Amino acid sequence: MSAGLVERFDRVVALDNLHPQIHPTPERPAALAAQVELVVGDVTDPDAWDTLLADVTPDVIVHLAAETGTGQSLAESTRHAMTNVVGTTQMLDALLRNSALPRRIVLCSSRAVYGEGAWRREDTGELFYPGQRTAEILERHEWDFAGAEPVAMAASTTTPAPVSIYGATKLAQEALLTAWAQSFGVEPVVFRLQNVYGPGQSLINPYTGIMSLFCRLAKAGESIPLYEDGEVRRDFVLIDDVARAVVAATTAPAPGRLPIDIGSGEDQTIATAAGLIAAYYGAPAPHVTGQYRQGDVRHAWADVSHAAEVLDWSPQYSLAEGIELLASWIDAEQAR
Repeated sequence: MSAGLVERFDRVVALDNLHPQIHPTPERPAALAAQVELVVGDVTDPDAWDTLLADVTPDVIVHLAAETGTGQSLAESTRHAMTNVVGTTQMLDALLRNSALPRRIVLCSSRAVYGEGAWRREDTGELFYPGQRTAEILERHEWDFAGAEPVAMAASTTTPAPVSIYGATKLAQEALLTAWAQSFGVEPVVFRLQNVYGPGQSLINPYTGIMSLFCRLAKAGESIPLYEDGEVRRDFVLIDDVARAVVAATTAPAPGRLPIDIGSGEDQTIATAAGLIAAYYGAPAPHVTGQYRQGDVRHAWADVSHAAEVLDWSPQYSLAEGIELLASWIDAEQAR
């Protein structure tokens, strides 16, 4: 992404606290384009913003800073709210305080704001919102909602109803940015990202996503464990496709105010993804454990037609292609 931004803008500055859960050492990330100026600071620190904005008057801000652990957020809700909610308000206050209003702010939010999303009743075709699967439901291994099928998530038709602390903080983040931006003539562009994976993601962060975890297990010759019944559906979108979408949003002529759903546009079961990874490494077949995680939704995938309309963007990589790119990158990283 940083390389794409450098191509479009004269000056690109990154503010990052280099959190140890993501970065093993507080050093400049190797993947960050050489032309990008790195400022080490925390989005929750007003002094960091004032120092930065004394030197930079932004044209476009890409807001990526977030705590992202769905399960982790249940036990560390204050930490997630501080970064995702207070970090955003600190940024907005600082922009106003320093008379540094940008033309546009691109926020990377999450499909977690939808929660379980909408489902369609098989007998009547009616859409309904089943809400959160409770601990009692999950204990009974009632994974799906009987007599219904899930539908794709789309900002134009799906009402947000988060079922995790993380999702709730991201929805609050969206509302804060939109209300503030529309008050001060700044263009808000909100992305709702599906399950992003690919080369460059942290290999030490246990909450970074299942794809790198699956790769590490299979590479070690282990059978990949599948939660619930292995039929959980997800929309796995390669980071390269997401980066193209974000870069496009910085200069798109009229992206509008409706949140933009970004994903591969298709659903894949966890078992399918794990099977592809196991085959790549010649590992044993994945196995179903029946375990589950509070805050996880059953199925999630995006309708990406709106992104195609407003950004002239579409995903380019299949799941098999993306897994090969991720696995080969992990192999190279671990061979260092």
